Amino acid sequence: MDDVLGLLRIRVRRGINLAIRDTMTSDPYVVITYGGQKVKTRVVKDNCNPLWDEELTISIKDPNEPIVLAVYDKDTFTSDDSMGNAEIDVKPYIECLKMGLQGLPDGTKVDRVQPSRNNFLADESCVLWNKGKMTQDMILRLRNVECGEVEVQIEWIDLPGSKGIQD
Repeated sequence: MDDVLGLLRIRVRRGINLAIRDTMTSDPYVVITYGGQKVKTRVVKDNCNPLWDEELTISIKDPNEPIVLAVYDKDTFTSDDSMGNAEIDVKPYIECLKMGLQGLPDGTKVDRVQPSRNNFLADESCVLWNKGKMTQDMILRLRNVECGEVEVQIEWIDLPGSKGIQD
């Protein structure tokens, strides 16, 4: 079993035009699963454009393993309804981290990732350098659902004593 490379902090910002699963609206929450780990946001009641603004952290062992983000509608008496899912592709972000950049001016765009059939991006996604940290903002288009997007930001956190991502 590989050692942990580091932590990935995923800021789940908001949902956009999520599917209606109750009479007029939904009570959405986000679940992120990766390699046996499972973290989730709180439920936002009666809102198809929820603002979560929550930070979820997972430990990364293999950047090629998919990080799955799924949205559910919280139901009181029945099982929660699926409102679509997407995968967070961290590979372009990790390639930027491997460049070992330091001391860039705040707001430097290190990379731009375009939406394609091979990713879940709804729009161009930028890897940004700000205040000594590299982050990537992405708007994910949910699949297996009629509509909906989720806005997230990812940030790498080095763990003392971990393997790190340098080759």
